[in-house]
Amino acid sequence: MGLGVTAMRAEDSITQKLRDAFAPSALEVVNDSHRHAGHGGSPGTGESHFSIEVVSDHFNGKSRLERHRMVNAVLAEELKGRVHALAIRALTPEERSRPRN
Repeated sequence: MGLGVTAMRAEDSITQKLRDAFAPSALEVVNDSHRHAGHGGSPGTGESHFSIEVVSDHFNGKSRLERHRMVNAVLAEELKGRVHALAIRALTPEERSRPRN
Protein backbone atom coordinates (compact mmCIF):
# COMPACT_ATOMS: atom_id res chain seq x y z
CA MET A 1 0.00 0.00 0.00
CA GLY A 2 1.20 3.51 -0.77
CA LEU A 3 1.30 6.32 1.73
CA GLY A 4 -1.81 8.45 1.68
CA VAL A 5 -2.21 12.06 2.74
CA THR A 6 -3.20 10.92 6.23
CA ALA A 7 0.17 9.21 6.64
CA MET A 8 2.08 12.34 5.62
CA ARG A 9 4.28 13.81 8.33
CA ALA A 10 2.87 17.00 9.84
CA GLU A 11 5.95 18.97 8.77
CA ASP A 12 5.54 17.87 5.15
CA SER A 13 1.81 18.60 5.17
CA ILE A 14 2.37 22.09 6.61
CA THR A 15 5.10 22.82 4.08
CA GLN A 16 3.02 21.67 1.10
CA LYS A 17 -0.11 23.55 2.15
CA LEU A 18 1.79 26.79 2.73
CA ARG A 19 3.53 26.46 -0.66
CA ASP A 20 0.24 25.83 -2.41
CA ALA A 21 -1.60 28.68 -0.70
CA PHE A 22 1.02 31.43 -0.65
CA ALA A 23 3.65 30.61 -3.32
CA PRO A 24 6.28 31.86 -0.85
CA SER A 25 9.62 33.30 -1.87
CA ALA A 26 10.98 31.80 1.36
CA LEU A 27 9.55 29.20 3.71
CA GLU A 28 10.95 27.63 6.84
CA VAL A 29 9.07 25.06 8.89
CA VAL A 30 10.77 23.97 12.11
CA ASN A 31 9.56 21.10 14.28
CA ASP A 32 9.98 22.32 17.87
CA SER A 33 8.16 19.35 19.43
CA HIS A 34 11.28 17.98 21.12
CA ARG A 35 11.49 21.19 23.18
CA HIS A 36 7.98 20.60 24.55
CA ALA A 37 8.10 16.89 25.37
CA GLY A 38 6.30 16.25 28.65
CA HIS A 39 4.62 19.66 28.76
CA GLY A 40 0.88 19.89 29.31
CA GLY A 41 -0.97 19.61 26.02
CA SER A 42 1.92 17.89 24.29
CA PRO A 43 0.64 14.56 22.95
CA GLY A 44 4.13 13.06 22.78
CA THR A 45 3.86 12.37 19.04
CA GLY A 46 6.93 14.40 18.09
CA GLU A 47 4.74 16.40 15.69
CA SER A 48 2.86 18.84 17.91
CA HIS A 49 4.80 22.12 18.04
CA PHE A 50 6.04 24.04 15.00
CA SER A 51 7.54 27.42 14.15
CA ILE A 52 7.12 28.76 10.64
CA GLU A 53 8.42 31.70 8.67
CA VAL A 54 6.61 32.30 5.42
CA VAL A 55 7.50 35.14 3.07
CA SER A 56 4.91 35.95 0.41
CA ASP A 57 3.46 38.78 -1.64
CA HIS A 58 0.06 37.48 -0.46
CA PHE A 59 0.70 39.34 2.81
CA ASN A 60 1.05 42.78 1.20
CA GLY A 61 -1.36 45.25 2.80
CA LYS A 62 -2.38 42.76 5.52
CA SER A 63 -2.02 43.31 9.25
CA ARG A 64 -0.14 40.83 11.42
CA LEU A 65 -3.46 39.49 12.70
CA GLU A 66 -4.84 39.06 9.16
CA ARG A 67 -1.69 37.20 8.12
CA HIS A 68 -1.92 34.84 11.08
CA ARG A 69 -5.58 34.19 10.31
CA MET A 70 -4.67 33.40 6.69
CA VAL A 71 -2.04 30.88 7.79
CA ASN A 72 -4.32 29.38 10.44
CA ALA A 73 -7.08 28.94 7.85
CA VAL A 74 -4.74 27.08 5.49
CA LEU A 75 -3.55 24.83 8.33
CA ALA A 76 -6.96 24.37 10.02
CA GLU A 77 -6.92 20.59 9.62
CA GLU A 78 -3.50 20.26 11.29
CA LEU A 79 -4.46 22.66 14.08
CA LYS A 80 -7.63 20.66 14.84
CA GLY A 81 -5.62 17.47 15.16
CA ARG A 82 -1.97 16.73 15.60
CA VAL A 83 -0.52 20.26 15.81
CA HIS A 84 -0.91 21.69 19.30
CA ALA A 85 1.07 24.94 18.88
CA LEU A 86 2.18 27.02 15.92
CA ALA A 87 4.46 30.06 16.07
CA ILE A 88 3.95 32.15 12.93
CA ARG A 89 6.18 34.73 11.31
CA ALA A 90 4.46 35.92 8.12
CA LEU A 91 6.30 38.58 6.12
CA THR A 92 6.26 40.30 2.77
CA PRO A 93 9.46 40.03 0.71
CA GLU A 94 10.14 43.71 1.43
CA GLU A 95 9.85 43.19 5.18
CA ARG A 96 12.18 40.20 5.08
CA SER A 97 14.84 42.21 3.28
CA ARG A 98 14.94 44.79 6.09
CA PRO A 99 17.48 44.31 8.88
CA ARG A 100 16.00 42.69 12.01
CA ASN A 101 16.08 44.72 15.20
